[in-house]
Amino acid sequence: MPIILGVDPGSRVTGYGVIRSDGRLTEYLDSGCIRMGEKPMAERLQIIYQGLATLIDQFRPDEFAIEQVFMARNPDSALKLGQARGVAIVTAANSGLPVNEYSARQVKQAVVGKGGADKSQVQHMVQSILKLNKRPQADAADALAIALCHAHMSQSIGRIAAGSRVRGGRLR
Repeated sequence: MPIILGVDPGSRVTGYGVIRSDGRLTEYLDSGCIRMGEKPMAERLQIIYQGLATLIDQFRPDEFAIEQVFMARNPDSALKLGQARGVAIVTAANSGLPVNEYSARQVKQAVVGKGGADKSQVQHMVQSILKLNKRPQADAADALAIALCHAHMSQSIGRIAAGSRVRGGRLR
């Protein structure tokens, strides 16, 4: 079963979640947050890079999934988020991992069943799906939800591909 690293990027807190999943069976491996605090931006980006590189070395994921950029009300916040995402994507790319991006709405739809779900609903469903004994912290839960979304989407794509090879009971 492939190992998936899900990342919820942030300029102060970057959540991560590691699962093993073939889309049907899913196993929780780890989750948490990389915290940067009030350091200068260049140091925060370096902390994200080092933290994710360490996780990649430790878990050897096969897949990398990250949340897409959303339009923030504050342009400065959006730029900082974009920088954090960029560092996360470069870290994955430098490790040879395929990068998969999902919108917040896709992630919530895959995990909760509705794209407008709030953070507490995501936390609850992540806890339930992964059979965790307590709710993960919000940023870690979001990262696990991104990984779960990727697992779900990969399974769906696999089923579609398998279905396109079989027509009228014959392999094409």
